[in-house]
Amino acid sequence: MKKSSSILINKKNITAIALGGFDGMHIAHQELFKNLGENGGIVSIESDYANLTPRTYRQEYSKYPIYYYILQNIKHLDGKEFISLLKEEYPNLKKIVVGFDFCFGKNRKNCINELKELFDGEVVVIDEVKIDGIAVHSRVIRDYINDGNIKMANKLLGKEYKIFGTQIKGQGLGSKNFVPTINLNVENFILPTEGVYITKTIINEEELPSVTFLGHRVSTDGSFAVETHILDKNITNRFSLVQIKFLDKLRGNRKFDSFDELKKQIDMDIKEAKEFFQSKSSIDN
Repeated sequence: MKKSSSILINKKNITAIALGGFDGMHIAHQELFKNLGENGGIVSIESDYANLTPRTYRQEYSKYPIYYYILQNIKHLDGKEFISLLKEEYPNLKKIVVGFDFCFGKNRKNCINELKELFDGEVVVIDEVKIDGIAVHSRVIRDYINDGNIKMANKLLGKEYKIFGTQIKGQGLGSKNFVPTINLNVENFILPTEGVYITKTIINEEELPSVTFLGHRVSTDGSFAVETHILDKNITNRFSLVQIKFLDKLRGNRKFDSFDELKKQIDMDIKEAKEFFQSKSSIDN
């Protein structure tokens, strides 16, 4: 799927907004969006921490238009000034939807009670969402991704964790000595801990089963790399934008004493990934 472009809707038509950070556009965020109705919009307060779904990639996960406000530009506003800004920007605003822990205004001095006092319309507060007893928060999902626990991160996200990257030139060892890979430069996205992952690589909107390595090439030149191998398909073209969805972790990164040992392990990784996709295909059918 291509990176979605912004939905352009006149702010005057917006009657309900969801307020928050919305990094990840995860299951709990989606609960807020369910309460927006027909003329809803998403107001995303942008900090420097958004690396699950950086700003330009979020529209893919909602039908509602997303309006971005840089925290640095509005953090000086007190609660009353912030609500006045919203009413000025969205003159027909009648409903605000927030999470249970939402706070706003200078130094985050205002929370739910103040929001209900300052806003003369309806305020909808969504309770904390839990999956398997685990609270769904962006910071929690980041921790799981940092640990390489992709399956739990995906469960809390409600989708497969995805990164975007631009193709770059690799070492040239893959196609000669191992298997061909697409090497990527990835910016702004949080990356799982170093290792080998079962993935789907998206090229020209086509999802292809793949195995992806990310980490330092400790067995060769020591440099950091993100490289993906497409299973059962020879990709020779170059692409400006490649997407990778993470499904599960196969193993951690480790050093091999010889190219032969590394090649054997890569073959084992590919075999295990193929078995994963075959098993998944059998279940789906």
